[in-house]
Amino acid sequence: MKHFVTILFFTLSLSSFSQLVDPVQWELITEQHSSTEYTVEFLAKIDPNWAIYSQYVEEGGPLPTIFSFKESPNIELIGKTVEMEANKVTKYDAVFEMVVSKFYTLAKFRQRIKIINPKAFSLEGNIDYMTCDDTKCTYKPDNPFRLEFSVNGGLTVAETSPIPKGNVSQNANAQLYGMNPEGITVLDSACDFEALGLGQNLKENSSLWRIFGLGFLGGLLALITPCVFPMIPLTVSFFTKKNDSSSQSGLSKAILYGVFIVLVYLILSVPFHLLDSVNPDILNEISTNVWLNVIFFVIFILFAFSFFGYYELTLPASWTSVTSKGEGVGGILGVFFMALTLSIVSFSCTGPILGSLLAGSLSADGGAWQLSAGMGGFGVALGLPFALFAMFPNMLKTLPKSGGWLNTTKVILGFLELALAFKFLSNADLVKHWGVLTIEVFLAIWIVIFAGLALYLFGKIKFPHDSPLKKLSFFRISSGILVLAFVIYLASGFRVNPTTKTFTSLTLLSGLAPPVGYSIIYPNDCPNNFECFKDLKEGISYAKRVNKPILLDFTGYACVNCRKMEEHIWPLPHIRPYFENDYVLISLYVDDKETLPDNQKLTVERTGGGVRTLENFGHKWAHFQTEFFQSNSQPYYVLLSPDAETLLTPPVGYIPDSDQYEAFLKCGLDAFKRL
Repeated sequence: MKHFVTILFFTLSLSSFSQLVDPVQWELITEQHSSTEYTVEFLAKIDPNWAIYSQYVEEGGPLPTIFSFKESPNIELIGKTVEMEANKVTKYDAVFEMVVSKFYTLAKFRQRIKIINPKAFSLEGNIDYMTCDDTKCTYKPDNPFRLEFSVNGGLTVAETSPIPKGNVSQNANAQLYGMNPEGITVLDSACDFEALGLGQNLKENSSLWRIFGLGFLGGLLALITPCVFPMIPLTVSFFTKKNDSSSQSGLSKAILYGVFIVLVYLILSVPFHLLDSVNPDILNEISTNVWLNVIFFVIFILFAFSFFGYYELTLPASWTSVTSKGEGVGGILGVFFMALTLSIVSFSCTGPILGSLLAGSLSADGGAWQLSAGMGGFGVALGLPFALFAMFPNMLKTLPKSGGWLNTTKVILGFLELALAFKFLSNADLVKHWGVLTIEVFLAIWIVIFAGLALYLFGKIKFPHDSPLKKLSFFRISSGILVLAFVIYLASGFRVNPTTKTFTSLTLLSGLAPPVGYSIIYPNDCPNNFECFKDLKEGISYAKRVNKPILLDFTGYACVNCRKMEEHIWPLPHIRPYFENDYVLISLYVDDKETLPDNQKLTVERTGGGVRTLENFGHKWAHFQTEFFQSNSQPYYVLLSPDAETLLTPPVGYIPDSDQYEAFLKCGLDAFKRL
């Protein structure tokens, strides 16, 4: 016998400030196995792009999903709550620096229950969970449910509201916060919030074009390697021999040749689309696998030393033989085999570049489409010149002759492969917390690699296939100087910011190097060593005393985008003065598990209906955010007058654009000056 009922824990509430988000709806199902044993199934129906976390998350990561039942002499829990594997994704989270498991679309949890006393009773419980999407998170700590048992009806889900725990506090706002939401004055803002650009952007599309551009650049680099460059005269010879009868036919075949080159590289991404259709996050799962990253590290080391000339990496000769025979077929099929032959013969030079593109795409968020965009860009950059030379053979005369410069290009790529190898080892190190490639060690290794590249360009280091160097060309001198400048830039990463007390974050290494906090640094109680308050009343008291407006920061220890704002936006030179000079920062952590004093453990009404008991500081600040500002996602920024009685501007959430964030802060400051 099964009983179904949908329990909606929160309802959407609109206000002039924002909208409560409620991306997860729970449904409880009871299933009878015998007269005394039942299973309670918890179904979480999750909105697209949102996720909830597993019950089993290591300390320091996101908050787990917790199912709790009040102690009752009438029942016995058989084992722990079991979570089903369907829709479960386990992958590395760069912010938490650990592997976490989360559920998308639908999550199922099951708890076995044994009835001890077969008489009518009620059983209360609670679900505590955190849910996030790509831009925000919300913590849901108080989601009660109730089950009822009767001899005739069995165990069912109660359709009434949870039983209130004690008396509902009528003056909780005054007692807990010293203020009431009705007492907050909303100041008319003179700022044009549309101009702040807080809407959605075309991030995904721009990301695909960025990957396409990187692939195109990789194709241009491959074009000037010793394996590809000499193929240009062979291509021209092939088409001039085949196209004597019709210039129009030759033109069309040359265009087709370029198209086939692009097609060959696009075909390489097709298998990853098939994987993506099985599980949209499988590419991320692959990219964050620790041992796969170690394998990438080893492969890139092998690629690097192949580029240095110590050995050659080639595909089996039989493959080339088969495709070469296909060239003689003629017509469209012959042109296709010519394009395929080019791809196979040039593998020893293009393979490492394609490997970098593959690994980089696997590490991105766009899945197989990122890879297709990169492969498409690579194919276009490689195919376009070959098609042009096939159409206009006389252009061949303008090309430089093959020589030692081709091997120099190959060695330079070897140094780049060597540097990228440590990026993948760093991924594995972060996942496993080995503590080997900290920011200091990583920067030191890259400095050694690029210093070696500079010495090579200046002729101080030689490799097996280098031609005798009689004098330094302008290219080698200018490139060497450029690389030395990059080495100095890398060394600047060891500068300690006296304000944030961390190493200086290098923008060019964003996503390549470990986080600057992955090192031995000075402990920071507040972000960037700003002066901040974690108690609302204390912060308001200080703001009154110094007569400065308040920046109320609703945040969380497990909030990804909160960390991004604190580490990448707040320390910027044009943003930092607002925190140091103009605002009083009050950071309220909605996932703080520290228990409240007994006099603050109040039972309060929820904004969406029903009641909740505030057990810890996270409950307190989450209730404060929803009660006063009708929002339950973080980060969330509210600008208030020093007495916290006037709202200076409409609150905002995650704003990764520093100029937009500064406009928001300046707007609040201008409003404060008009009071």
